[in-house]
Amino acid sequence: MPEFHSGLPAAALLAALPDTVVVADGEGRIAYVSPAVTVLLGHDPAELVGKPLQVLMPERLRGGHREGFSRYRATGEGKLVGATTQVPALHAAGHEVAVDLTLSRLTPAPEHSTQDAFVVGVLRDASTTILLERQFEVSRYLAATLRVTAALTEASDADVAFRQLLPTLCTELDWDAALLWQADTEHGRLVHAATWAAPDAQVPALASDATRRVFHRGEGLPGRAWLQRTPIVADELVADPRVVRRDAVRADGLSTGVAFPVLSGDTLLAVCELFSTDSRPVPPELLEVLGHAGRQIGQFLARLRAESVVHELAETLQRSLLPSHLPAIPGVRLAARYRAGGESALVGGDTYDVTPLPDGRWMVLIADVCGTGAEAAAVTAVTRHTARAAATGSPVEILRAVNAALLHEQGSAPLRFVTACCLVLEPGERGHSVCLAVAGHPLPLIAGPDGVARPVGTAGRPLGIDADVEFTETSLELPPGSTLVLYTDGVTEARDDAGRQFGEDALLRIVAGAPVADAEAVVAAVSAAVEAQLAGSRHEPDDLAVLALAVPR
Repeated sequence: MPEFHSGLPAAALLAALPDTVVVADGEGRIAYVSPAVTVLLGHDPAELVGKPLQVLMPERLRGGHREGFSRYRATGEGKLVGATTQVPALHAAGHEVAVDLTLSRLTPAPEHSTQDAFVVGVLRDASTTILLERQFEVSRYLAATLRVTAALTEASDADVAFRQLLPTLCTELDWDAALLWQADTEHGRLVHAATWAAPDAQVPALASDATRRVFHRGEGLPGRAWLQRTPIVADELVADPRVVRRDAVRADGLSTGVAFPVLSGDTLLAVCELFSTDSRPVPPELLEVLGHAGRQIGQFLARLRAESVVHELAETLQRSLLPSHLPAIPGVRLAARYRAGGESALVGGDTYDVTPLPDGRWMVLIADVCGTGAEAAAVTAVTRHTARAAATGSPVEILRAVNAALLHEQGSAPLRFVTACCLVLEPGERGHSVCLAVAGHPLPLIAGPDGVARPVGTAGRPLGIDADVEFTETSLELPPGSTLVLYTDGVTEARDDAGRQFGEDALLRIVAGAPVADAEAVVAAVSAAVEAQLAGSRHEPDDLAVLALAVPR
């Protein structure tokens, strides 16, 4: 072995470096090692000189090193020469230390020209690099799961969110395919809910198997994730005894899989499986992030489900406050539109009704309750049902009955006043006659055959405030070719983005410009104009109801 001249200035320079420098001769024995090895690996430099390089390696790597070093001696080429690679080194105390290893070839001096070239290795503690890489990975995983959650917030309900979960997860976390297993709490099992695969990583065998399979608690990767309520990893799917679909994953060429539970508190909502066609490491940091993501997604989905149930109940309640269909009135065409207000209003306060009377007349009612929600819905129900019960009287008598019922029902509760327009329609020889009364409500509009529209009636005071309120009746004729339009203030008070209201003048122009005696055309034109007014507006719309009665020519 040629002598390494430690007395040279170069040796002093190497000794001053913070990195560990190891020089090995052509036989693979240590010719020189810098003092920094004591700090990095706990060895005395003098005791290492003359020993094989394998003393610095874990046992499992020594065989591969011998083969690689022999190949390097024969060819002068090595995979690690000229590159920096992260490898485990063996500490004197017996544990492993991650180091960044850089290898290079050192040609001997002329006096040693008969000797093999030296190999110089520089070892640097990689723990800081690893920590930074892990922190970067954790940040990337967290950012990905935040993007998943953000994407799910755009879903309209829990079912839509479930469908979006798999492609979003795979795309953000760079997995090739995914399965979603939904909890069937009634039968105590997991059932297949969805499959997703990237365009270049189709999984037909796994997808086909999933449609026929269920998992019970503790069975397969999904069942174990359910049982342990923590992410489960299968590094080698085909060889893992916990995997019960080995034929399918083998057929699809899948290598690595991970399953994690989607939890809402202690309740399991689903288990999500991610698959990769490449063998890939699943670090503890990713498992921790997936476990956190499963709980976060679970809480979000549970809230969506609860909101969906509330919305379904609200829609049912709202339908109960409106007629299921408009009746057929001889000689009159009816049309109506209803649209609930903004997202904050689960149940609107607008209602309308058309009720036949025993003597061939018809009662028509449109009303608007102050506020929204369950309390407003209760007031709406009282208004509608009281009006129906008192429908044999005149419009004034009907409004008085509703006013008395509202005052009785409210008691000490917060004030919920109601505006309403009530009319009684009676067929005649030429068209129909109308008797109407208004309680604080927008006046109805009448358009004649001449295309002129105008408001009719006398505005009174709202219902539910004063027991002594009085109303005025107005009588008018609806000859052939005329249209009567009743509406709520959600029409005229609709605001554009600048805050400008739609207004009564615009409504008059639309009613006047609609086809003569075409009830459907009138309500369609009004609704379209209001929607155009609201398009792009930051202002939340109010409930809207429009009811038209047209007498054809």
